Amino acid sequence: MSVIKKVLNSSVVLVEKDGQEMIALGKGIGFGKKAGEQLSDEQVDKIFLEATEQKSSQIAELVSEVPFEFFQLTRDIIDDAKKQLNKELNNNLYLSLTDHLHFAVERARSGMQITNRLHWEIKNYYPKEFQVSLAALEKLNQLYQIDLPEEEASNIAFHLINAENNEQTDSFRSAKMIGEIVNLVRYSIQKEVDVHSLHYNRFITHVRFFVERFYTDGLLQEGEEALHGQMWTLFPEAAEIAVKVRDYLEKSYERRIPDEETFYLAVHINRLMKHTN
Repeated sequence: MSVIKKVLNSSVVLVEKDGQEMIALGKGIGFGKKAGEQLSDEQVDKIFLEATEQKSSQIAELVSEVPFEFFQLTRDIIDDAKKQLNKELNNNLYLSLTDHLHFAVERARSGMQITNRLHWEIKNYYPKEFQVSLAALEKLNQLYQIDLPEEEASNIAFHLINAENNEQTDSFRSAKMIGEIVNLVRYSIQKEVDVHSLHYNRFITHVRFFVERFYTDGLLQEGEEALHGQMWTLFPEAAEIAVKVRDYLEKSYERRIPDEETFYLAVHINRLMKHTN
């Protein structure tokens, strides 16, 4: 049993279980509830550990934007992954993967295709994670009557791989580059950015994955020139900032950043700018 400490919204509550504060998720578990009431384990879909104010806020915000069924789908995928991989996965995966699956469905319905240029590498170097992700992709396509390609399984697998806590790059140099990119973007936006918001967290996730690719020689390769050109039409302000970041990195690290990486950085900068006051 869990005791409610605070109701964040109808589907997210802060609870105390076994003497520890946790974030509990369940469809409608907070509706009509008050602090001090008890919750049975059957009422809870998932309990998130490490109940910090920032994480509580991000989960509540995500639940308000994303249909709850995506959280349930993520839970099923992660449960299957833990069994198949026989590994513990970072709890942050419940947030990042839920957000990714929802965005993937939105992309499919709008006809926006994002090709994973690391598809071959992930499929061949991480076969277990890829097979779990392939099964997840089939569920996603069937559930929402869409037709996401096999490459999307590589995107899902990338989240699983990242959640395995493998330190493949030096943490200091990675943190340094992440800080440089984030500070440059925040300065260029010239607006106050809510660093505790879901949208900022999405942006940080993309930057972190980019830095991992940079230091593991896995940068996306050049795609169609039209894709890079589209960003100037679709989101010119974000494109200008992305190019500024690209030029800075190329000068500082003496390494060329592919146009495709610049395009996807612009996509995420644009999402951040749209939700910045």
